[in-house]
Amino acid sequence: MTMELNGKRVVLGITGGIAAYKAAELVRLLVRQGAEVQVAMTEGAGHFVTATTFQALSGRPVFTDQWDARMPNAMAHIDLSRQADLILVAPASADFLARVAHGLADDLLATMVLARDCPLMVAPAMNRQMWENPATRRNVAQLAADGVGILGPASGEQACGEIGAGRMLEPEELLEAVLAFFTPKLLAGKNVLLTAGPTFEAVDPVRGITNLSSGRMGYALARAAQQAGAEVTLVSGPVALATPAGVTRVDVRSALDMQAAVMAKAGAADIFIAVAAVADYRVANAAEHKLKKDLGGVPPIELVENPDILAGVAALENGPFCVGFAAESQNLEAYAQAKRQKKQVPLIVGNLIQDGFGGDDNRLVLFDDNGVHPLPPASKSVLARQLIEHIATLTGAN
Repeated sequence: MTMELNGKRVVLGITGGIAAYKAAELVRLLVRQGAEVQVAMTEGAGHFVTATTFQALSGRPVFTDQWDARMPNAMAHIDLSRQADLILVAPASADFLARVAHGLADDLLATMVLARDCPLMVAPAMNRQMWENPATRRNVAQLAADGVGILGPASGEQACGEIGAGRMLEPEELLEAVLAFFTPKLLAGKNVLLTAGPTFEAVDPVRGITNLSSGRMGYALARAAQQAGAEVTLVSGPVALATPAGVTRVDVRSALDMQAAVMAKAGAADIFIAVAAVADYRVANAAEHKLKKDLGGVPPIELVENPDILAGVAALENGPFCVGFAAESQNLEAYAQAKRQKKQVPLIVGNLIQDGFGGDDNRLVLFDDNGVHPLPPASKSVLARQLIEHIATLTGAN
């Protein structure tokens, strides 16, 4: 597994609230990604979870006392914050947000936040009425104005039985926010349009022509572009994947649907990445009702060519920087170079189907005006980041 936070030092602050139990999973996820996690808890947090749990998960002693004797200089609030690349408080109670907004330093965690020289992110968690209270909203607005990253909250069912805003984001969502924080913003201010997944060309209402594309590479690229600071729109064929955080998703089914969605947004895009495995042909005489075998004989299926979405975008006057994909079963370089010349695009990303079609890993080769650039075999998330870096270089974004 790729550890995307390798070497990053995160102080995780935990305050009192039922959402504190989610922090255990967050520690596990951060550590799994390679982060060095130091937990600091308030007294209230200890009523919901124990320090022993977090020591076991983080592999480090947990700090709860401002006067902790384990620090030779008795300055845990200074030493812990100086060692951190980021302080994340999750959950952040209404009381904690109020104290930080007003600069109070009455326990270890609040003092550490006040004395920090690293960025601070908070994940609010509280009852919906507490979140909607004008005092809380003023405090959150002040924290945002002070440069504190506010993560959430989400809406939904709460521990008290009520429904509304105030739920802490799930650990997986908080992990994505941390990953995005540490990602260089190479595409800040850019609009990126991507396609991903297969298309489905109907034969009748229940059957169709499609392919084995999982959409994973396109979704990994959408995630990487968003974390690199871009505004990302993902036009997706039918896949079983969650939308990456912060990405706008447009669901389509057929190649014609995908073409319409892409052309409607291509004019506003700075970069277009055509990852989708678009069917070359569609059925011209698709049946209105389900075809039945008992009618006798094999039904004739007439195929017509689908539009070339990538070539269409590349031909736009003042259009976006275009990136195409070439998935081949043989002669990768010859076919990829021919595709790049035919479609007149600056960058083609090639791969052999047997190296990654439908899987979690891949092996990519980049073809551009500067030559051929093979990337080492890696997970699609790693390759996506490397490709975004290459695109940023070619477009002058970095």
